[in-house]
Amino acid sequence: MALDQSALLEVLDALKVADVGDRVRQAAETIYQALIEAELTAVIGAAPHERSAERTTQRNGHRARMLTTTAGDLELRIPKLRTGSFFPSLLERRRRVDQALFAVVMEAYLHGVSTRKVDDLVKALGADTGISKSEVSRICADLDAEVGAFRDRSLAEHTFPYVFLDATYCKARVNRRVISQAVVIATGVRADGWREVLGFAVGDSEDGAFWTAFLRGLKARGLGGVQLVISDAHTGLKHAITAVVLGAAWQRCRVHFLRNVLAQIPKASGEMVAAAIRTIFAQPKAEMVHDQLDVIAGMLGRQSAKVETMLRDAATDLLAFTSFPPSHWKKIWSTNPLERLNKEIKRRTDVVGVFPNPEALLRLAGAVLVEAHDEWQTTDRRYLSEATMATLTTPPTPEELATPELITA
Repeated sequence: MALDQSALLEVLDALKVADVGDRVRQAAETIYQALIEAELTAVIGAAPHERSAERTTQRNGHRARMLTTTAGDLELRIPKLRTGSFFPSLLERRRRVDQALFAVVMEAYLHGVSTRKVDDLVKALGADTGISKSEVSRICADLDAEVGAFRDRSLAEHTFPYVFLDATYCKARVNRRVISQAVVIATGVRADGWREVLGFAVGDSEDGAFWTAFLRGLKARGLGGVQLVISDAHTGLKHAITAVVLGAAWQRCRVHFLRNVLAQIPKASGEMVAAAIRTIFAQPKAEMVHDQLDVIAGMLGRQSAKVETMLRDAATDLLAFTSFPPSHWKKIWSTNPLERLNKEIKRRTDVVGVFPNPEALLRLAGAVLVEAHDEWQTTDRRYLSEATMATLTTPPTPEELATPELITA
């Protein structure tokens, strides 16, 4: 029998304002789960075990999700699909992030560092009548425990051949001064091709000591099997990678490198120089990539000796990707995979503006990263195919590297 979703939602609304103990919680849990299953049936065109010509995919188990309501904490099961992904429309995909944003804003409000924008946001969140310090502390403690557990989890279960490192900057109050704080992020591609957020931290700078401590923390949690680290040329970072991630090569982000080159030449020449450098990465074989860099360096050197020097000095680090399967090149020669995470963090942190302390910044950024990690685990697409990742345990021969189709087949 088809469920009358509008009627069930009316019952659910009534349950939300009721407070009659565990029976209400169980009833709300049942109704939520029924609505989720009904929506999934409509999405894939078939009920469980039903044969249907309209079916688009099959169910593939569930994943647990806790939902906090006025009726209590509900333990729901979100269906997974064999192909594609599903998330029920009646749940808030980013509830954890919104809760973190609320806690940060309220903490700023209580510490007397609010601006008009923060005041307006507080009212928009329905807290214009105020909120107690104990309530803010409770919310913050819950979030800190969740984000901290994720941040400190063991990484020893998998190996991570590829590790990406990057940073974005936000403002926070430290010793009554507003200073720029670096939010550093590490993500990795597992040996089976899936991505994970490995770790994150907030610090005063990106010097060698900061990066070394961050990478040692990842190693202490079990990070292993790293073959290539991809990052920008942050101050002290290359030294930290060499000292901590022993045996791994370093890939200098080609996008950041190009920006560094363009900063050294007249703006009118920028488009031509950028197009010339991009031809280096358009070559299909490793040997051709190296040869093209030599050609482009010589050509650009006739106009700017400084650009030629930059290209030749960076050649080893800039072309480290060529020692890996050609089918991976586009996804490992820059830190672009982290750009979406950085943008989402900035989108959320821009609402606050200036954080009351670094801990509040870490709380909100961590909540964003936990949500991103969860989404990666529920998608139906790996970042890199398992078959091509398997070639990293048995390094491809020179003939295979020279013939990309042997790797991608």
